[in-house]
Amino acid sequence: MNNTTASFRRVLVKLSGEALLGSADYGIDPVVLKRVAEEIGDVQALGVQIALVVGGGNLFRGAGLARAGMDRVTADQMGMLATVMNALALQDALEQRGFPVRVMSAIRINQVCEDFIRRRAIRHLEKGRTVIFAAGTGNPFFTTDTAASLRAIEIEAQLLLKATKVNGIYSEDPVLNPAAERYAHLTYDRVLDERLNVMDATAIVMCRDYRLPVRVFNLGSAGDLLRIVRGEDVGTLVTHE
Repeated sequence: MNNTTASFRRVLVKLSGEALLGSADYGIDPVVLKRVAEEIGDVQALGVQIALVVGGGNLFRGAGLARAGMDRVTADQMGMLATVMNALALQDALEQRGFPVRVMSAIRINQVCEDFIRRRAIRHLEKGRTVIFAAGTGNPFFTTDTAASLRAIEIEAQLLLKATKVNGIYSEDPVLNPAAERYAHLTYDRVLDERLNVMDATAIVMCRDYRLPVRVFNLGSAGDLLRIVRGEDVGTLVTHE
């Protein structure tokens, strides 16, 4: 395959908030932010329409405070606001490198970003802008993984890319068990049946029902994102069969 040719017209990348931590315990590592922006920019420069969903766990994790006694809806709303902060940081990093970006929020916060409107999001992508979806689904009790599946289906992405700290899906946590098996390919049903926990069950079911392929890869491996959109077999692919 010609390594300058993209295999996908439109993709969505799911980034966890923790992906922006780097070596820090809290917040956003500027070095990691710059590298992530460069990788995304490389994909955009290839002509691929790229959207992002970003989590907020590096700044605030609503589920943790909910377990400690905070009202779950309030905690989740605070988590949604954390994702907006991360989205704005990514927007700035991309714009500093000359790439057009729009942040679209599932909750109304008009003074800092646009409201999510599906048709407008697709139009931004068609015009070559990276679109960053913030605030999850806009509803409590749903994870940003579910938001990523939902947005990918809504914008008719051809592939959902789940960025993690390991190069695919393993039979066990490879950090705890170095002998764990890495899978090159899995079905949605196997991921659910074996509870492999790469994404929450709601997100996987949505991808299964709408036949949206999911590829899990290591965000820390330089160039892997670009290799994937060029059609290379990187990480683990999850499909119907």
